[in-house]
Amino acid sequence: MSPFAALRDVGDPASWADLAALVGPGQAVPIAGGPDQAPDGWTRGWTIPGVQMVGTDRLVGAPDEEAVVLGADDVPDMLDLTARTRPGPFAPETYLMGTYRGIRRDGRLLAMAGERMRPEGATEVSAVCTDPEARGQGLASRLVLAVAHGIRARGELPILHAASENEGAIRLYEGLGFEVRRKIVFGSVIAPGRADA
Repeated sequence: MSPFAALRDVGDPASWADLAALVGPGQAVPIAGGPDQAPDGWTRGWTIPGVQMVGTDRLVGAPDEEAVVLGADDVPDMLDLTARTRPGPFAPETYLMGTYRGIRRDGRLLAMAGERMRPEGATEVSAVCTDPEARGQGLASRLVLAVAHGIRARGELPILHAASENEGAIRLYEGLGFEVRRKIVFGSVIAPGRADA
């Protein structure tokens, strides 16, 4: 669906052993917080400094009549859009993690946003992306508000993550009513051992 891991305590060797058993020898896994603290035997992969943002009382979600719920038939278009815009990890079954909404015009998927991780009491707004040819029309903002509306309707807190260097997106999210909760490092690690062993 969407490969991602987190460790409750990055200093606990047992947590790393459990993760190695889960992913298998030589397998790479994206991880939130802690790629720099991987123990001996693990290989550090890519890292991206980022921020976690939370919806404040200023975040007023709103349904959007043009936003349609995306499903299995939309996966090829969702994969194409995320491949071109790179909003973060997105696999063929990621849409199953929550409600994804998109805006289509003339049959073409121009923008989308959805739900991914669900820590207790919160839901992550995820895969916010807009086709480069459709940017500047407010589509991403509308979709974030539509997804946030659904999250709030369940009594949950909308959260999201952004790369620190994506200052434009962070400003957009702040304008919608999100605020930076904390800095976070996203990265990947490769489990000890050989994948073909």
